[in-house]
Amino acid sequence: MTQRVLFLPGDGIGPDIIEQARAVLGHANERLSLGLDFDEALVGGAAIEAAGTALPDDTMSRAREAGGILLGAVGGPKWDHLEMANRPEKGLLGLRSGLGLFANLRPAFLYPQLAEASSLRPEVVSGLDILIVRELTGGIYFGQPRGVETLESGEREGINTYRYNESEIRRIGRVAFESARQRNGRLCSIDKANVLEVTALWREVMEDLATEYPDVELSHMYVDNAAMQLVRDPNQFDVIVTGNMFGDILSDEAAMLTGSIGMLPSAALNESKQGMYEPCHGSAPDIAGQDKANPLATILSGAMMLRYSFGMEGAAGAIEKAVQDVLEQGLRTPDIHFEGTQLVGTRAMGEAVLSALDTHL
Repeated sequence: MTQRVLFLPGDGIGPDIIEQARAVLGHANERLSLGLDFDEALVGGAAIEAAGTALPDDTMSRAREAGGILLGAVGGPKWDHLEMANRPEKGLLGLRSGLGLFANLRPAFLYPQLAEASSLRPEVVSGLDILIVRELTGGIYFGQPRGVETLESGEREGINTYRYNESEIRRIGRVAFESARQRNGRLCSIDKANVLEVTALWREVMEDLATEYPDVELSHMYVDNAAMQLVRDPNQFDVIVTGNMFGDILSDEAAMLTGSIGMLPSAALNESKQGMYEPCHGSAPDIAGQDKANPLATILSGAMMLRYSFGMEGAAGAIEKAVQDVLEQGLRTPDIHFEGTQLVGTRAMGEAVLSALDTHL
């Protein structure tokens, strides 16, 4: 059975890193006869330049037909002058909402070889292995009403609405509880229930769900405390579940604990396991096309796609082992380079993963 993979390079370093991930996936596809069929389309600023919109109808149509989507990055200062509704990021949000990609899985895993690259002391981050489950299609990023209005006084007022209904909370809660059940059986739900009614409801629903998962230990933490605890003692966490905005912030914070946001993949899944996969970092237009970007998070996102959307555990594991091999060899892109390691560029890192992959296929 043929499985369609849609590549969306996007903007900035997106094309650079997608090129390397596509090569790795293509090699695994050929060697293991995975039956993957590759396609490519425009999104974000690149789509605005070519088609006048961040999410062309053709891209959305191809996305609906794909079993898995691998995204590079979108956005950049070039488009900051546009109205909010017309910016590159609207393409990303449109894909999430249009495909119902409600569950964002963002692992924060520290490779032992990168302990020295973390901004925290090695003894604090050693053994770090956290999974952040972020609700992705609700909350303040999608709530209505929203916008900027002019009051009778002539003063402008910005409005965003933080909304979650019970079914949305329950749906993401199940993903988090199931994930915790498959790991170490601990789930921490992050909210601001002392001041925000919507997160007080969030906490109530999580408590109700916990009765269905007696093998999972549920705890709660206010988001401000969680931000502090992530840098004070990150190993206290196993699985974290939270809403869209809090998850956006905390997952980027957790990413930096691992040495570089350029190392971390992510998955966004809908109820049928169709997924969009992307590195946690942004478009970094300042280094686009300069052979400086770290492609490993994108390559690892491809591995996540094989595992979660296509059930190809063997191929996914082989790619992950290849990434570990190149780190063990001491190869480092600029974002993770430190004294005693070998500085390489985007292409050389991708080629090294390709070479290491052969030993695991």
